[in-house]
Amino acid sequence: MSKPARKPAQTSRANPTAPATLTLAARTSRPWSWIGGLLGVGVVIVAAGLFYSLSVAAPRTVDHRQEPGPAPEGMVWIPGGSFLMGSNEIDDAHPVHTVQLTGFWMDRTEVTNAQFARFADASGYKTVAERAPDPKDFPGAPPEMLVAGSIVFTPPPGPVSLDESLSWWRYVPGTDWRHPEGPDSTIEGREDHPAVHICWDDAVAYARWAGKRLPTEAEWEFAARGGLEQKRYVWGDERLPGGVCQANNWQGEFPNLNEERDGFARTAPVGSFSANGYGLLDMAGNAWEWCSDWYRPDAYATHSLKDPRGPASSLDPQEPGIPKRVQRGGSFLCSDTYCVRYLPGARGKGSADSAASHVGFRCVKTPGPEASSG
Repeated sequence: MSKPARKPAQTSRANPTAPATLTLAARTSRPWSWIGGLLGVGVVIVAAGLFYSLSVAAPRTVDHRQEPGPAPEGMVWIPGGSFLMGSNEIDDAHPVHTVQLTGFWMDRTEVTNAQFARFADASGYKTVAERAPDPKDFPGAPPEMLVAGSIVFTPPPGPVSLDESLSWWRYVPGTDWRHPEGPDSTIEGREDHPAVHICWDDAVAYARWAGKRLPTEAEWEFAARGGLEQKRYVWGDERLPGGVCQANNWQGEFPNLNEERDGFARTAPVGSFSANGYGLLDMAGNAWEWCSDWYRPDAYATHSLKDPRGPASSLDPQEPGIPKRVQRGGSFLCSDTYCVRYLPGARGKGSADSAASHVGFRCVKTPGPEASSG
């Protein structure tokens, strides 16, 4: 099963998820010093790399037992089985190891604006981005910053250093899932786009309302691979088969010039690209998707090999004081010259109360009583 390992991707150029510090400045009682933390993004200590090995890997097996009843609306059955989880190429995604999973249903697409609207209208739920921060949590904070809002990708007018994330991220008051680029924007005509500006807490609330849960990281990767074993992309090993884009990501010079060869500048309608082997859509690019697991760069060193649910707590060496959850799949901002984390074995991360213009989710459901999403 072994094959030559790719050089691990440089983390500082591989995970442009909107920095937790920027959102947390308006969401927690941490000191008002997110700029310094943000500029520190780019150095990750990866203990799991010390344990890298393919010696424990076993061939993929799939449990072909019959689906346990009709699939819930909008979901597809993902058969249980074992697979090789992780990537030689990504610094926090090894060792590659064998994981065995029980079957589950998964949303065929990312949760759309129309679906999230039904939830919000029925429940009266307000996302974290729609809630104004409590001034008592921020002694000394500028009043103009204590307003509801979220983080918006704003391309600079020209080339900038890729180490200066503030060049393309802005906290914009009045931004939320209904107003994805700011208070004057709308989702009208974009009902079939993924709902974004969704933090982990919001995704959990939706999942519980829908009688579902968020996927574990292992479930997400197994489903994303669609029956392919250790392929670089969810569709195979060739980036542009036949010269055709297979996902909504970034083409051109990041972050100032998106050539839009895939047809989209930001999110795309769900299902704009071909399904993977399990019939799932947009498992690469478009919007990051939350998983239930806590994030640790060394999580795989102690991963359970049967239905793993991730570590008991979080640690991100970049921002050790901020607990984070795993994100998967990359987004429309993933570029092969900057971010390669739209690969099925790659990982992202974010604070549970952090939202941004490229972060959404999808849900899963297991037969029988549902466990808590948290």
